[in-house]
Amino acid sequence: MSSELEPPRRPSAIRIDISIRTIVYVLVTVAAVWLIGKLTGVLIVLVIALILVGTIEPLVAWLENRGLGRGAALALVFVVFTLSFVGLVLLTMPPLISQLFELITEAPGSRDTLVAWLALYEGTESLVSSVQSIPIEELTASAAQSVLGYSTVVLSAIGYALTTMFLAIYILADPLRSKSVLYAVVARRHHIKLARILIEMKIIVGGYMRGQLITSAAITVFVFVLLKIFDVENALAIAIFAGLTDVIPFVGGLIASAPVIAAVSGSGIVAIIAVASIMLVYQEFESRFMVPRIYGRVLRLSPAVVLLALLIGGTLMGILGALLALPCAAGLQMLVRQLRVELPGEATPDASTRARDEKAEHIYEELTEGATTADAAIIAGSLAEKIKASEQRDDPDDPDRRK
Repeated sequence: MSSELEPPRRPSAIRIDISIRTIVYVLVTVAAVWLIGKLTGVLIVLVIALILVGTIEPLVAWLENRGLGRGAALALVFVVFTLSFVGLVLLTMPPLISQLFELITEAPGSRDTLVAWLALYEGTESLVSSVQSIPIEELTASAAQSVLGYSTVVLSAIGYALTTMFLAIYILADPLRSKSVLYAVVARRHHIKLARILIEMKIIVGGYMRGQLITSAAITVFVFVLLKIFDVENALAIAIFAGLTDVIPFVGGLIASAPVIAAVSGSGIVAIIAVASIMLVYQEFESRFMVPRIYGRVLRLSPAVVLLALLIGGTLMGILGALLALPCAAGLQMLVRQLRVELPGEATPDASTRARDEKAEHIYEELTEGATTADAAIIAGSLAEKIKASEQRDDPDDPDRRK
């Protein structure tokens, strides 16, 4: 009876203890995300500059090994790159501009030719009406206005490109000092890992550039042969332009296809439809088959990861995001591997790997006792190169394996 008169017990309070360290970590993470968002433009310039450094550094080192000084080798490489770029512009731009003006001039006549060709077949009345209603003159006028409107964007892009180029030059001019800054802010016990990460970054950039060269060369040869079949006069210039624009994911193929289709516009509507269909099939073949397999091989990424990285990069940052997606994905995979981050389902490093790393760190500590940061960077790089060479000898599937 007395138990029925007892008041109900109050539930015990749930107490959550959050340490000061956890709060600090959360605040630092939020601040880092906010800072990265604010400095996105600067980070993009830095990433592109590092890719440029990784591309040019092997050429500069090759010239240095043959007796040229660092400054002379760097100047020679950039002069050759600049002259090559100017030569490509002079080779491709005049024919393309001429082709563009010819396309604009002949657009109304091409529409009438298409209408007359469609009218020869039964059941095409609605299609003929749709083609006749295309406002060619208004479209060409609005296109010209759009080109003028994008002039400020082009000037801004040129400014960013120059900034990126000079940043790459400054890094290449004194690479040891640039590395010394990194080694100075990283604890000495992590210097071997840092050196290995820098070596892997160089390999990733080299693989990415090889992939770009392969896909660009493939479409250049393909377009040249295709246009020669149709006896196009400026086939080489248009093919080179197609190879240059092919480095741009997603829209590069569309940009490359436009002058190719325009070049055969004088051969009749059947030729236009045939070339447009062939280019569409090639772009699908390249994006669905060539790119995943080629970049998957040179960057050691699965084809599925290649496609997902391109989609994610393009969704987040547009063309530039898609352009940087693959080296960033390969870099993230490399960091997970080098920092020994254990992911679910992955095997932990074996005892021999851990013993090798511990031995290298012990040797590094002995060799760098009392050494300057610059000397320590050189020693760490040398030890990391030896570790990488042993890994390549033991891994027959490594695309950079030394024969």
